[in-house]
Amino acid sequence: MFPTHRPRRLRTHPQLRRMVRETVLTTSDLIYPLFAVPGEAIANEVKSMPGVYQLSVDKIVEEAKEVYDLGIPSIILFGIPADKDVDATGAWHDCGIVQKAATAVKAAVPDLIVIADTCLCEYTSHGHCGYLQTGDLTGRVLNDPTLELLKKTAVSQAKAGADIIAPSGMMDGFVQAIRQGLDEAGFQDTPILSYAAKYASGYYGPFRDAADSTPQFGDRRTYQMDPGNAREAIKEIELDIAEGADMLMVKPALAYMDIICRVKEASNLPVAAYNVSGEYAMVKAAALNGWIDEERVVMETLTGFKRAGADLILTYHAKDAARWLK
Repeated sequence: MFPTHRPRRLRTHPQLRRMVRETVLTTSDLIYPLFAVPGEAIANEVKSMPGVYQLSVDKIVEEAKEVYDLGIPSIILFGIPADKDVDATGAWHDCGIVQKAATAVKAAVPDLIVIADTCLCEYTSHGHCGYLQTGDLTGRVLNDPTLELLKKTAVSQAKAGADIIAPSGMMDGFVQAIRQGLDEAGFQDTPILSYAAKYASGYYGPFRDAADSTPQFGDRRTYQMDPGNAREAIKEIELDIAEGADMLMVKPALAYMDIICRVKEASNLPVAAYNVSGEYAMVKAAALNGWIDEERVVMETLTGFKRAGADLILTYHAKDAARWLK
């Protein structure tokens, strides 16, 4: 009457558990987000994201060196410009903050892969991801005119040294427009990491503190996806693949692991998951209050993203995770 099958046999020793582990997290899976601001010697901590800073370019370079030394292969750059306008000039100008940061990082750490977030919300005076109709107070972005802005932004980022372009605005046709722009400018080998399934989420709150990108009115529900939709995510990734995406992203990650799994099963492309600011802030707050074991929870969460199908994980925990993995 005793059990014939005893799965616990393979759990009796730490080394045995390591030998049969199905999902293994490594530093090669990690991408570290950084926020660039104008000035020198600036490191402003984001109050809602302990341990995360707005950094001037010189400090970005220091961070990039540390990230590379930890074995993390890539960073993604976000920018907070000195001035904002309706044309999002800071996003596509050759002297834009992301462009300056990308150039400086590639000069200092040439083997570190620099991803440029290609969006407009940090750079527009109204905080939306593109052009609005004159007088619009709802945030309904004009899709096709915005594609021209995204194309200009992507080309300027590639010229500045960005290795990967990552459009995040969820405009229809944005991958095709950016691919066309990059190819015409001679950047045929620059890959596109598309925010293919980006949901209108409450988990983005702390990011908007970090990137100063809160909409001045309305919201982003007319262009970011409804959290209740899963089949629509597959439609979005199929369109992006057809338009030339090289990699796909699901954002946020924690409440959307089913979407990560579906996207992985539906495509042959590498899949990234963005462990977003609200997810990070909740863990940090609980850890600072002594309510959870931070290392254990972070590593379990990141492993969960990979188990769900993520090949790459964008996370503010990346440096800590790299140290714990060592």
